[in-house]
Amino acid sequence: MEAHGGGLRRILLLAFCVAGIWSAYIYQGVLQENVSTKRFGPNGERFEHLAFLNLAQSVVCLIWSFIMIKIWSSGNSGGAPWWSYWSAGITNTIGPAMGIEALKYISYPAQVLAKSSKMIPVMLMGTLVYGIRYSLPEYICTFLVAGGVSTFALLKTSSKTISKLAHPNAPLGYGLCFLNLAFDGFTNATQDSIKGRYPKTSAWGIMLGMNLWGTIYNLIYMFGWPHASGFEAVRFCKQYPEAAWDIFLYCCCGAVGQNFIFLTISRFGSLANTTITTTRKFVSIVISSVLSGNPLSTKQWGCVFMVFSGLSYQIYLKWEKLQRLQKKRKAM
Repeated sequence: MEAHGGGLRRILLLAFCVAGIWSAYIYQGVLQENVSTKRFGPNGERFEHLAFLNLAQSVVCLIWSFIMIKIWSSGNSGGAPWWSYWSAGITNTIGPAMGIEALKYISYPAQVLAKSSKMIPVMLMGTLVYGIRYSLPEYICTFLVAGGVSTFALLKTSSKTISKLAHPNAPLGYGLCFLNLAFDGFTNATQDSIKGRYPKTSAWGIMLGMNLWGTIYNLIYMFGWPHASGFEAVRFCKQYPEAAWDIFLYCCCGAVGQNFIFLTISRFGSLANTTITTTRKFVSIVISSVLSGNPLSTKQWGCVFMVFSGLSYQIYLKWEKLQRLQKKRKAM
């Protein structure tokens, strides 16, 4: 009976994590699209300084992680020092900035789809640089994702969607997304390296260190010289408080979403987190298409299903590998 109660609590906790990640990041996507495409005021001005979102996000997450450490930490001795995150902070500042800037040139569904193809540069670099050999199922996953994203990019975007973009330019938009993925790869590798050197580093410690450097770099970029874009972004927010409110909510969603991601990884592992975030991306595309006025053609929906079939197959392969490892450990 006790085991049954424990299993029920675990299912309810997982459902809570799914609801938290989905609601936080789906709503954040809606806000991101809203800020990047909406016209404010009688003159229909756009908020062009999308890099300001990264600065605001870094500041909110920095404050949030500091509060969480003060509340939950019982003395974090042995964790990574704050200065060790300086290099990862650079790529973690440039990468997301490129991903957000891409929304000036391509639609939100296209951006989500392009950023879902992280496995492509990983496998490409692994094969060309390190000589890693991948299995046939892994190549099938990559083919489905690469084929889906490529075909989606080549298909004609609806005139309604193009009219909402600030500067329609598909090659530039997709290029920025793939550069975002490349920088994210370096950021993830550096974080793993730091975690390996300092095993006692908490998730909140990583969040604090990354966002501290992200805040420093973004402040320099946005306000480092007299006519920097940060001053114009602040002026815009003062003139249109609605935009400032959307940006604030965007940042809060990111902070809350990271909480649920850390909780999911700590209780259920990274594979469960990957599954939840992958399905969340698909739902984000559906919501953007239905609610935000970004209609997709039948062929484009085919590309979306092609990409998420590849991602789902990849998750299944990881699950299968995890099951084999667990059986080996039990046998030993």
